[in-house]
Order: sequence, then C-alpha cells, then structure tokens
Amino acid sequence: MSLALSAQRIPPEVLLRWSVGVAALTIVLKTLAWWLTGSVGLLSDAMESIVNLAGAAFALLMVRIASRPADDDHPYGHHKAEYFSAGFEGLLIFVAAGGILWAAVLRLMDPQPLQQLGIGLALSVVSSAINGALAWTMLQSSRTHRSMALEGDARHLITDVWTSAGVILGVGLAVATGWLWLDPVVAIAVAANILREGAHLMWKSTEGLMDRALEPEVLDEIDRTLEQFKHHTIRFDHVSTRRSGSRRFVDLHMHMPANWTLGRAAALRASVEQALMSAVPGLRATIQLLPSDVEAHFDDEKDLI
Repeated sequence: MSLALSAQRIPPEVLLRWSVGVAALTIVLKTLAWWLTGSVGLLSDAMESIVNLAGAAFALLMVRIASRPADDDHPYGHHKAEYFSAGFEGLLIFVAAGGILWAAVLRLMDPQPLQQLGIGLALSVVSSAINGALAWTMLQSSRTHRSMALEGDARHLITDVWTSAGVILGVGLAVATGWLWLDPVVAIAVAANILREGAHLMWKSTEGLMDRALEPEVLDEIDRTLEQFKHHTIRFDHVSTRRSGSRRFVDLHMHMPANWTLGRAAALRASVEQALMSAVPGLRATIQLLPSDVEAHFDDEKDLI
C-alpha cells in the first residue's frame, strides 16, 4: 500500500522523463538481442521500443504545455494538450505495427536460423522487467493526476511487456520445435496486438477532445453535494459537465426566491461552488443564479437556424 501511495505522489513530468530514459535503454538492450539472435520477433520488440521513446518524448512535451496557466488565447487553460499525446502515440503504434508486419512477412517467406538465444532472450527479459515496473508506477500516478498522457504512455509500456513475453515464448518454441516459421508468426501476432492498443488510445484521445461528460461516479458525487443544499425554495437544473485533460468542469443553474438580496444569493452560490470543488478534485464549478419563477430554455428551434 505504501509503495502504491509513493507512486501516486510522483509528478507526471518526472515519470515521463524516466520513461524517455527507460525507452532509450530498452532500445539498446532489445536491438542488441536482435543483433545477437537474428530473430525477427525480437526485431519487432525493438521497433516498438523506438515508438516508446518517441511517444514518451511527445507526452513529456504535451504535459509541459498542459501545465501552462490560462492566457488570453486559451482562457480555459491548455489541459487538452494531453489528448494529443495519446492520439500521437496511437498513430506511432500503427506505424510500428506496419514495420513489424513487413519484416515478419519477409522472414516468413525466407526463414532463418536463430543464434545465441540465451543472451538475447535474457536481454529481452531484463528490458521487459524494467518496462513493467515503470508502467505500474505510471498507472498509479495517472489515476491520481488524471493525466491522459501518462495513462497512454503507461498502457503502451504494458503492451510492450506483453509483446516481449509473446516474443520470448515464440522464439523459445521455434528453437524447441525447429519450426522457424514460428518466429515471424509471433511477430505478426505482436503487430496485431499493438494495433488494437493503438486504436484504443486514438479512440480515448478523440473522446477527450469532444468534451465527454464526467465519469458516472463523479456525477453521483456532484448530485450528492447538490442534494445538501436543496430546499423547497432552492433547486438546481441544467447540470452539464465536461472533461479537459486533468481538469473537470460543471455548469448549472441555481434557482432561488426573487426577493433575496444579491449578497445573500451570491454567498449561497459561493458555498455551493466551494462544496462541489472540495468533493471533486480538479473541478471548476460555474453557477448561474436565476429567480425561482424563471426558466432557461435551450435548443429552441429559432436558435438552431
């Protein structure tokens, strides 16, 4: 438990710097493993590590941009920059998968014997263990910081770990059975697996850019908080939410008696906003005050023309 809490406290930018360094190290280890063995499966593993490096570097850049404060051109901040990171990483995965498939098909047509497998597989295992430890740490931190860039890079590293496990298994079976075609077949399976992960990352990136509503459990927390302030003279409606990177937003209307003074109404609104932002980390609440007998109308036909 203490280890998980320690991981959650590490800032995303620090973890992404680690990811860049680890990616560079695994490229060296996996490329050496491929050079020693001649395995196209290990080559596919090394190619994915190159994607890891490019993805981690771009994610680091996007996290830095997302942390910039709001300005005149971006009054709501730069939080959505993280979604570009996940989309870019998904695109890189597609490129890597294409290269893996090309190399695998060529090797399938012309199988080659494998050499020095002991050292090569050991190097692959070491690099996978490093990636696995970093991915676990990044996932723990991404949940705390609600960082899409961090989550995307972590899930890509997890894919890389499974890729390495499949490659090691495939190469081992190829040697044990003498069926050299198993090596490129495993590489093709690896490409199919990372294509699936790339599609998932790009979908999540697109969903984030389209102002998706907050998670159901967060919406429930907002409802519970508003329930504390409801009264026969006070009601809330037109509650809408959206996500923007690590930031969360909620907009709503609060109806109250028309004879209240502006000061009394503003004080209650401030209390509701503070309660919402205390209940939901990273939330920004905007509340419009309306008299009880006034209704706001949206999507009238005349407005859609």
